[in-house]
Amino acid sequence: MRILLADDDTQLQRALRITLAARGYEVVQAHDGAEAIDLAASAHPDLVLLDLGMPRVDGLDVIRAVRAWSDVPILVLSGRTDSAEKVEALDAGADDYVTKPFAMDELLARIRARSRRPQGEEDAAATRIGDLVVDLAAKTIRREGGGDAVKLTPTEWRLLELFLRNPGKLLTRQMLLSDVWGPYHRNDAGYLRLYVAQLRRKLEPVPAEPRFFLNEPGLGYRFEPGGTDAPPDA
Repeated sequence: MRILLADDDTQLQRALRITLAARGYEVVQAHDGAEAIDLAASAHPDLVLLDLGMPRVDGLDVIRAVRAWSDVPILVLSGRTDSAEKVEALDAGADDYVTKPFAMDELLARIRARSRRPQGEEDAAATRIGDLVVDLAAKTIRREGGGDAVKLTPTEWRLLELFLRNPGKLLTRQMLLSDVWGPYHRNDAGYLRLYVAQLRRKLEPVPAEPRFFLNEPGLGYRFEPGGTDAPPDA
């Protein structure tokens, strides 16, 4: 697995490179935002570790630039602790956010979570949600009979894949949070509510009255392939 490490802190770069290399990861290093964008295109990393406070090109602009053509997982490493900045990074297309200083075992756990390949993807390669046709392999969602394609962020895709691979099954909040965001987010229910709401907004015929992405109060969520006319419970 090749990791692009983009950070202008040379001491942190060196420590992370040694730690990651010792665990079998190939590390490519960038020391500013412009170099990070170039290497994201030329080195074809499997994951990007990115500092937000980068010289030449800010980390947020790096995320936006990479997201214009790639869905490579992006894990932000930043000393910025303001929640609004975290939300801005996630909205720009980042998949996870680790605040500096961080424990190395936490970072490694999140890297493992981001690098896991979903099982059973082939079984759910093409699925219908109402009049939408979802192709997981091609990462496309199109409306039957034509119309604009529906765009999802990488995190929304991972959440949707979990639902589609487990039709009709109750997925607990902890299970979803751990699989999509990593084990250190098992209690961050706000993340899950936000992204389920975004999936409903993009995929449900009437987002305020969900028929496919159903809440099981106090437990988690369930994807109902055929939809349901039961009263919605957000």
